[in-house]
Amino acid sequence: MAYNHGREDRKWRIWKEAEEKVLRECGVDEATIEQIRTDDRADFNSNRRFYRWSSDFGEYLEGMADRERQTEVKTVADLLDEIESENLYLALVTVDRRTLQIVLLKMQGYSTKEIAPLVGLTAGAVYAKLSHLRKKLRRVLRLP
Repeated sequence: MAYNHGREDRKWRIWKEAEEKVLRECGVDEATIEQIRTDDRADFNSNRRFYRWSSDFGEYLEGMADRERQTEVKTVADLLDEIESENLYLALVTVDRRTLQIVLLKMQGYSTKEIAPLVGLTAGAVYAKLSHLRKKLRRVLRLP
């Protein structure tokens, strides 16, 4: 949500008036109250610049995330198209389609228990397919 200066300024003024009322009740002189107000206003303006910057930066990051979501891998074919490593591509092309569907669903954030009914396997079978794929990829990519 974007930083709303008017709303934040109103909140600051309400807070400041309540604080000054308490200070006057405690017998603080007007010069001191005015100095506190000036210092607090400078602090508020400094924070405002930061919140505006962070709001703009947050909107930039949200825009980046939206662009990333647009290129999200949704099918097995998309998954294979996105692979840049030739060795990895050749390894995955030889894998059965169901295993690639499991990998795709994992990439989309599904848990193994959620994937099992979607691909018609038990959770143990899904774990086994992922384990076999890891072993194969370690061999092909020469990972430890």
